Amino acid sequence: MVVDCRMPIHRTIKNVVHNYTYAEVKVREATSNDPWGPSSNLMAEIAELTRNPLSYNETMSMIWRRLNDHGKNWRHVYKALVLLDHLVRHGSERVTRDCRNNIVAVRTLADFQHIDENGRDNGLAVREKARQLAILLGDDERLRGERIRAHETKERFGSDSYGVSTTAHVTRSKRGPGPPFFCSRPP
Repeated sequence: MVVDCRMPIHRTIKNVVHNYTYAEVKVREATSNDPWGPSSNLMAEIAELTRNPLSYNETMSMIWRRLNDHGKNWRHVYKALVLLDHLVRHGSERVTRDCRNNIVAVRTLADFQHIDENGRDNGLAVREKARQLAILLGDDERLRGERIRAHETKERFGSDSYGVSTTAHVTRSKRGPGPPFFCSRPP
C-alpha cells in the first residue's frame, strides 16, 4: 500500500481500509473531489500504468467506477473524463478499444445534471467533456493523429509530453550529502 503524506488523511485511510492497489490509488488521486484538476505528471504516470496488463485492469475499473458517480461527486465524473481523454491520446491502444466498446457510457454523460445549492450548473463541464470525448472516439483519423502527435512529442523530447524524463535517473552530488538531482543518462 502506498501512503502519500500530501494526500488528505481521510483519503489515505480509505485507500488502506479498501486495500486499493497502487494504480487504483493513483486514479483516485487524479479523480478526487479536490477543486483542482489532476496534474499532468500524474496523468502521464497513469498512462504508463495502462501498458501493464494488471495495472490496466485496475486503472480502467476505477475510472469506470468514477464515471458512474453522481450528485455531489460530480468532480469524480469530470476528472475521470479528463483522465480518460488523456489516456485515449497517451495510454495503451487498449484504452481506445475499451472506450469505443463502452461509448454508450461516455455518451450518456452528455446528459449529466448537477445543480449545486447556489444554483450553479456543475454538470455543464461534464456534459461538454463527454461530448468532446465521444467525438474524438468516433473520428478514427483525428484520434490516430492525436496519438501519433503524442508519441512524436514523447520521442522528440525523450520524455512524456510534459517534460518529465522517462529515462531520468536520480543521483547524488559528488560534493557530498545533499538533495538528489536528476540527470538524463545513467551515471
